[in-house]
Amino acid sequence: MRLVEVFKGSQRDEMYLYVDHKTGTDSVPEELLGTLGTLTSVMVIPMTAERKLARVSASDVLAGIEKEGYFLQMPPPPHASAEAQIAAMVKAEEELQDRE
Repeated sequence: MRLVEVFKGSQRDEMYLYVDHKTGTDSVPEELLGTLGTLTSVMVIPMTAERKLARVSASDVLAGIEKEGYFLQMPPPPHASAEAQIAAMVKAEEELQDRE
């Protein structure tokens, strides 16, 4: 188990930086920090490889932190959001029809 701190930057929505809570952003290259803008801590979470995360694999996050000192979660492509919304609408419609 590792305590991981998650930051969001001010430059791009839905881009998150995961780092070891103890070392913080010390291992993150200055160029990357510059592209992220002002960082805001979102949360500190205990993480194991089995932990469920919304968009990335916890094992990938932990491996990135171990190897590089950080893990950068990129925002989803624009079409992915639209596809997710359409899928949710279709599912809701199917559930509504099943109830009738």
